[in-house]
Amino acid sequence: MTRQEIEPEKLSDATVVVIDVFLATTTLLTSLENGARSVLPVASLEEAEEVSEALDPSRTLRGGEQDAEKIEGYDLGPYPEEYAPEVVDGKDVIFVTTNGTRAIASAAPAKKLLLGCLRNALAVARHLEESGTESVYVVCAGSAGRFTMEDLLGASAILSRLNGDGYLDDWRLNDAAWLALDFAERYEGNEQEALKRGRAGRWFLENDMAEEFEFVGDVGASETVVEVVDGKLRPVSPTSHQQDADGER
Repeated sequence: MTRQEIEPEKLSDATVVVIDVFLATTTLLTSLENGARSVLPVASLEEAEEVSEALDPSRTLRGGEQDAEKIEGYDLGPYPEEYAPEVVDGKDVIFVTTNGTRAIASAAPAKKLLLGCLRNALAVARHLEESGTESVYVVCAGSAGRFTMEDLLGASAILSRLNGDGYLDDWRLNDAAWLALDFAERYEGNEQEALKRGRAGRWFLENDMAEEFEFVGDVGASETVVEVVDGKLRPVSPTSHQQDADGER
């Protein structure tokens, strides 16, 4: 339910899916899909500085937030629309946030580390089933140690699709996973209505950010499954926009 519940020593044989719907995993996914040369989520401002020193400054962008505010001196904030193709194509994007990228760092010992959000929930569910993994942790980043409804909604969207044919019937589910599946019975196919009820969703709508809200809440809009390998994002399956480091499709 929150990143603070992560027990890294339990993850070495597991697949972990980190979810931060508003906004880290949604924005990281968008950056990769929009042609960034590399996307590097980091846990702190200090780590961001260390990573940037090894990169070409002419093609490096730093983005993210701290305590919901854009970071002074950074190129970009936390919102997906800031990472448009004309901005990130061919660039190295360093991204740091208060909760989401810290959750990613805490889950680094996982055998496989994936990023999930509402936009790629269906693709993540399909990948989990096809991969045959026998142990899965779905981690909701939360906010300052508190549970957030939107991250539960993201987990719910993934787990309910994974269980579409009874796939999870023989799995041992913890209480949080059971709750996520129960939540899905109420809101599957109507996730945006649930999203409107949460604190973060209300904030977007009250601040005239309906387009951003719609983008974040577009369940299944993306077919890209993203994994974190050696601190960098890469698509598990190719996307039409993603190029490798050699510039080849």
